[in-house]
Amino acid sequence: MRRIDALGFALGIFVAGGLAYALLQLIGLDDQKAGMWSQVLLVSGLLGWLVTYLVRAVGQKMTYHQQREQYEEAFLEKRLAELSPEELAKIQAEIEQERQSQL
Repeated sequence: MRRIDALGFALGIFVAGGLAYALLQLIGLDDQKAGMWSQVLLVSGLLGWLVTYLVRAVGQKMTYHQQREQYEEAFLEKRLAELSPEELAKIQAEIEQERQSQL
């Protein structure tokens, strides 16, 4: 997320809080109750977002992790395609030797 996006998002949250406050006053709540309920809505939204963020971070479903995995996969596929058949056979033989030594 770019800095300007984060600023726009914060401004949007601020405006949403003001609109919730105004809407609750229009419904008929007094100033204090409208302020309290608009804060409850904003804090609930923040906590909900925080939970989804933590789930994505712990599960490594973030965009950065996905992009890194795709890059590493493409890099290894390219390196594998560049190997000559002799080099590939040599690497496969080394892998088999390591497997045998681990057993």
